[in-house]
Amino acid sequence: MNMRQPKPTAYDNRFTRSGPRANVAQTGRGASPQANYERYLALAKAKALAGDPIEAERNYQYAEHYHRLINGTAA
Repeated sequence: MNMRQPKPTAYDNRFTRSGPRANVAQTGRGASPQANYERYLALAKAKALAGDPIEAERNYQYAEHYHRLINGTAA
């Protein structure tokens, strides 16, 4: 019998062999403010180069937030 495998979803891709939160320390909530700042700055630059000014501005704002956390001037 030829049974088709279900198509993986975005939810399925979050899980790894080490569990669902294995890579959180690298990016996202568990990352340091410096890592998040660099991440959002890189995303903003990529979106700007791709010609998407709205997404670029959104990512620049996130980067600015983390920059303020690093400098201790967050409100």
